Amino acid sequence: MNNGKRIVISGTYSTGKTTTTTALSLATGIPLINALSAREILTDLYPGRRFQDMTLDELLALGLKRLEERIRAENEAYMMNETHSFISDGSVLNELIYGTVRMKVGINPGSTVPHRIIKRVLGIPYKRFLRTYLDSYGVVVKNHAKEWYTDVIHLPIEFPMVSDGHRPVSEKYRILSDIEILETFRELGFIPNIVTGNVEERVKKIINDYKLPQTMDVSEACVKAKIIISKSRDAVSEKIISQYKEPTIKEKIKIATRY
Repeated sequence: MNNGKRIVISGTYSTGKTTTTTALSLATGIPLINALSAREILTDLYPGRRFQDMTLDELLALGLKRLEERIRAENEAYMMNETHSFISDGSVLNELIYGTVRMKVGINPGSTVPHRIIKRVLGIPYKRFLRTYLDSYGVVVKNHAKEWYTDVIHLPIEFPMVSDGHRPVSEKYRILSDIEILETFRELGFIPNIVTGNVEERVKKIINDYKLPQTMDVSEACVKAKIIISKSRDAVSEKIISQYKEPTIKEKIKIATRY
């Protein structure tokens, strides 16, 4: 691989990864990994579904599609500049970590308590398969991470989880995944640079720490990033809402009993 900077902005849900990554890309001119988000993939693969209602096979399909999207986007960004540098919002490890944490807290941690209990009981026979699948998936994505990424910047949990009705997680899930992400990168030989503060403080520190080029004022980049992200999320949320149909009682029973 070329000696360019291929930086991962790491962290779990609601740590500001997307805003920080977008602002950093704008401020430095380094290409941003532009892969479809999990919510965007959901609206294409399973129109009308919510994360908390998804079954194991649907979650696995979504994770595989997300991996495909990330690798495609990384390759496109890699070819966009002579130094072959890019900035990635999360990494190929995210879906692996989220899967391993689901093994501990349940397949649908963002759903209601009765729903989670049913899923946990019915899911016992599937745990051995899921563990084997994640082990195999892990070999592939860990090898990719070691080969492709040069630096890992980790954003710890500093802010409350944004309650937008679409995040498929609980606070326990968020904390456990944050720990797992750090441990996995360290296992692969990376030394995550833990960066805290508001978005502007983070971007300035990252630019300084890695001596990155600067093509836009950081304050301006942060403002533009928030506008870009807000428009994108509003569009996806509107699509999810327009597609969603409240399940009938019969459908709810089917969803609850189908692992």
